[in-house]
Formats: sequence, C-alpha cells, structure tokens
Amino acid sequence: MEIQDSYRSVAARAEGLFKDNGSRFIAFIHPVETEEEVREIVASYRKEYHDARHHCYAYRLGYKGDVFRASDDGEPSGSAGRPILGQIDSAGLSDVLVVVVRYFGGIKLGIPGLIRAYKTSTADAVAHAEVVEKVAGRFWRLDFGYLAMNAVQKVLKDLDLPQRDQDFGERCSLVTRVRLSLEDTFRERISQIPDCNLSE
Repeated sequence: MEIQDSYRSVAARAEGLFKDNGSRFIAFIHPVETEEEVREIVASYRKEYHDARHHCYAYRLGYKGDVFRASDDGEPSGSAGRPILGQIDSAGLSDVLVVVVRYFGGIKLGIPGLIRAYKTSTADAVAHAEVVEKVAGRFWRLDFGYLAMNAVQKVLKDLDLPQRDQDFGERCSLVTRVRLSLEDTFRERISQIPDCNLSE
C-alpha cells in the first residue's frame, strides 16, 4: 500500500489585507507544527495589535490535517474562524496558522460581509505565501556497537536519511528522521543488523 506522506504547507510568514466600509482585516499566515506554537503566535498578535477589535484565527496541523481549530474571537459564530479555515482547506494546506486582525471601521458589515472579509483577507495572505511540499516523518534513535557502524551507515546512505545527535562513545548512537513511506523498509533493514537497537 502506498503511504501518502507528502503535503503542502507554507515556507514563511506572509500577509494579506481586505478593507470594507472602514474596517481593515489584516491576515497573517504562518508555518506551524504544534498547538503550542499556535498559542504563542496568537498571543504575540494580541499584544502587538492590542488596539484591534478582534484577533480571529484558524489552523490545521499534521500531514493528515486532523488537528484543527477555528476561533471567531467575539465575532458572530461561524463568521470568522470557519471562513479562515475554509481558505486553508481550499488551498490544500496543513501545518499552517492564519490570524486575522480586525480594526472596526464603525459600520457593521453583517454576517455575509464578515464571512467575505475574513475569507478574502485569508485568500490574499495565502496568495502571497510561498507554498512548499513537506514530507511527514518520524525521528528514530539508533544505538549500535562499532562493528555495526558500516551496516548502519549503508542503510542511512541507501535511503538518503539525515543524521543528527551523533554520539560515538563506548557505543554509537544517532538520530535520524525517516519519511513515513520508507519506515517499513528502514525498520526491516535495521532489524537485520546484529547489535543495533532502534527506539522512537
């Protein structure tokens, strides 16, 4: 079975803008990987744009995109967070957060107007962002004796896997990141090397 392990995200922060009846909607799109990052970024916008009326946001995380949330931050239910998330989804993105800062212009826009504003400002931010392909993977720690070194290095080279946190003391250990579609092959080949242990 072919594992779908690549997905689309953004390379860096980008901005979008929409104005309507004096209200300004400034959208910021960010690459993120954890909900903790989301909280920090949203908090930083609340601080930086403390004089704005609303700080609405939505995010989707993971290569399956199964972690997501949409916040209306005081706007009528479904008029802000959901349209933001809708734009993330229609662009087919994950591991992204969009925060839309709203400055109220004195004229109420109504729910259809709000939906359009949040949707359009988010679409503008997406249009300004560089979309990149990300590959889902997992980190594995390898622990092995010196005699297994060549065999381990051959597997890493054959599968083109990066190495980090190398420690060559009495025993050898290193960490590598394996893309999901290669995991079965990787584990099978490592299991054939004597004196080599694998842990997540």
